[in-house]
Amino acid sequence: MKAQIHKGDCLEILRRCDDESVNLIYLDPPFFTQKTHTLSTRDRTREFSFADVWSSHSEYASFIHARLEQMWRVLASTGALFFHCDRNASHIIRALLDDVFGPDMFRAEIIWHYRRWSNAQQGLLPAHQTIYYYTKSDTYTFNTLYQDYSAATNVDQILQRRKRDKTGKAVYETNAEGRIVPNGGKKGVPLSDVWDIPYLNPKAKERTGYPTQKPLLLLERIIKIASNEGDTVLDPFCGSGTTLVAAISLNRQAIGIDISDDALDITRQRLAQPVRTESRLLQQGRETYKNADEEALALLRGLEYAPVQRNSGIDAVLKDDIKGKPILVRVQRPDETILEAANRLYAASRDKSAAAMFVIATQRGGYFEFENQFPPNVTIVEAPALAIADNLSRFRLGMSG
Repeated sequence: MKAQIHKGDCLEILRRCDDESVNLIYLDPPFFTQKTHTLSTRDRTREFSFADVWSSHSEYASFIHARLEQMWRVLASTGALFFHCDRNASHIIRALLDDVFGPDMFRAEIIWHYRRWSNAQQGLLPAHQTIYYYTKSDTYTFNTLYQDYSAATNVDQILQRRKRDKTGKAVYETNAEGRIVPNGGKKGVPLSDVWDIPYLNPKAKERTGYPTQKPLLLLERIIKIASNEGDTVLDPFCGSGTTLVAAISLNRQAIGIDISDDALDITRQRLAQPVRTESRLLQQGRETYKNADEEALALLRGLEYAPVQRNSGIDAVLKDDIKGKPILVRVQRPDETILEAANRLYAASRDKSAAAMFVIATQRGGYFEFENQFPPNVTIVEAPALAIADNLSRFRLGMSG
């Protein structure tokens, strides 16, 4: 499979393309953010930027509409278009797509959901983008993809065939003897319109340093859904070339257009040496990231805290703070001394600017023996069970005296 790369305004280049010559179009154009987006490569040797600044909504809408008309023309009758946008202009894009493709050709509003680091803005943290899915006709290429069953799905729901009764209610189907009818092999649940795909983190292998770069996993899913091997995939705003890399890896032809020399340089480099980040999250699920000690955390019941995952020294961060600095907690494990617990908490907290650190002691002894050796700013408090046991011992001693 090969890729064609064109430099210039996609409007002019699309005008030179034949009618119905591509099978799938994905576009990730400017989002009407009214910002200039700038980002550097990880080694800081190169900086990429592009302006997403417009004089008005009308100017932006005119820009997109003219190019959508050409995309509709070059799209095959069985083809589909996926338009990537966010909250800044999604209302404008939906109206434009309805105008060019027709509201009856709307197939789905895909929500790409991801977890992002927090920021200081007031309001809800943006954690999704929208991809509008339209086709050119009612006869279009569609390949069903499957996802795992929900954890709440029971075995009967997986294995037993269902049907509609006279009232339209879904019920388990039975044969003439009243036995449940098996449902045969199961592939999973057909893919929904909400996609939990990780956002590219700054250390991802495939990250190039180009602003707004999307993960290959996202583009691979779109391409698998709406095209077949040998089809032609077009990206008229190809940026760092993610669509082209995904298309070639899936045995499709690819056409990329961009006005930026920098963007096309990155695209060529990535096509020559494709790099793909594997997602443990998608392979194993979010639950595999949870390794906090639930037994230890049970001792914090009554406090408001956030459990800490994937850290061997800190169990929790209290939701309270001291002058903006965090309060960190560790629970002593059965196989460690109180000094070892304190040192592990201190080591893990060294670069966290903690205001206070607490170790919850779960074993008797060692407090005074190690008192002069405890790291600074670490306080030892007894677990409730230990405090009660100690007080009971003193109470019994008093009774016996």
